[in-house]
Amino acid sequence: MNEQVKKLMKNLGITEAEALEVIKADKAIDRGEKMDFDLSAEQAENARKIAHKGQGHTVYNFSKRERKENTEKAGIIAGIYEFLMNYGVENAEITNKERQIAFAVGENKYELTLVQKRKPKS
Repeated sequence: MNEQVKKLMKNLGITEAEALEVIKADKAIDRGEKMDFDLSAEQAENARKIAHKGQGHTVYNFSKRERKENTEKAGIIAGIYEFLMNYGVENAEITNKERQIAFAVGENKYELTLVQKRKPKS
């Protein structure tokens, strides 16, 4: 106990009597006793209201991001589609205007998918 009093006196710059008072108050707080500096029930309620003031419910907007059209890919797909039609493939179909063409040659069915690669990082 004496060691703790010396430590408090040194760290807080207080007298021995004040250090003993701090230790006594700490023990009372640990037991859950009410202290003279605790807030009253009304003050605690007001503090709680002030702490939560202005915290309304957050409204999230889950709208789907509009994707920017890739005209270059759409042009490539259209060009490939025209090539297939000129080549004699009659049942070619663009299933995704910027990505995919489905067609059949004889009994075999094919899908052609165009993938644009990202630019390499520097």
